[in-house]
Amino acid sequence: MADEAPRRRVALRMQGVTVSAATERGRFNVVDGLDLELEAGCITGLVGESGSGKSVTALAAMRLLPEPALRLERGTITLGETRLDMLGRAAMRRVRGERIAMVFQEPMTSLDPSFTVGSLIVEVIRAHRDVSRADARARAAQLLGQVGIADPARRMAQYPFQFSGGMRQRVLIAMAMACEPEVLIADEPTTALDVTIQAQILELLVLIADRRDVGVLLATHDLGVVSEFCDRIAVMYAGQIVECGPTRSVLAAPAHPYTAALLASVPSPEHVTDALHVIQGAVPALHEMPAGCRFAPRCEHAASVCAEPVHLVPLVAGNGDGERANRCARAGLLSLRGIG
Repeated sequence: MADEAPRRRVALRMQGVTVSAATERGRFNVVDGLDLELEAGCITGLVGESGSGKSVTALAAMRLLPEPALRLERGTITLGETRLDMLGRAAMRRVRGERIAMVFQEPMTSLDPSFTVGSLIVEVIRAHRDVSRADARARAAQLLGQVGIADPARRMAQYPFQFSGGMRQRVLIAMAMACEPEVLIADEPTTALDVTIQAQILELLVLIADRRDVGVLLATHDLGVVSEFCDRIAVMYAGQIVECGPTRSVLAAPAHPYTAALLASVPSPEHVTDALHVIQGAVPALHEMPAGCRFAPRCEHAASVCAEPVHLVPLVAGNGDGERANRCARAGLLSLRGIG
């Protein structure tokens, strides 16, 4: 993980974003009042349990919510100076791929098996750039080489099934970076890969952020990945960001009990014989969300104040870092264990 640095230009800002889902009981919010910023040249890790709202947040940023099953109810999504939430479908199609791009979790469902890898990348380039097919093919081969695929000219003629999982993920990254976007969103991009290939893909994302000044959002459930590769972290629980800030600072001294509980659940080589910490209970159902802190029913530090509605409030950590924020009403009273 890179050392903490001064705040940079904000590439993408999501403010008050609320997304509802259609259920048999009616519509309920799966993402509720989310505030999130991506800085240019930095990787922000969006971490939380499965079902916390990470993927929905990513789809909302891309304006790819499958309506009416999921619907953006309110909030603003700003890319540079452009309000994405105000764009029509045609205008958003021009922005998507050119200025903001996404790498999905499963490459085999994202790559059309009936087309060669080269033709898939060429199609992306020509959809956004007025270039000849020959120039687009040259650019596609260059991109494959840049993401670490050997002999790109030969591999362009091959189909997705002829690539390994790690290579397919590199193809998706090449497609996403074809038009040099300002923001790259990666939704669990290493889930199905072995540890060595995971590290290679994540190191590639670090290079992209650093060398191309791209703001990267990495949605993951893996705190180990976040601690090593992300500059900033946003911890998500039950559709809300419960804590955010510089990764090193948050992991060393978590202010929210949910963050601390996640850290305690990570296996440690120093405590191989110890039983792993278990977060008791379960994430509340959409129609049963508490009025106050959503983690309170599972929190060992909960008090009566936790039943009152709370909002994301600034937190000045012990090191004087004013960039952190959390949703815990008792944050200043608790002593929570971190790592580092």
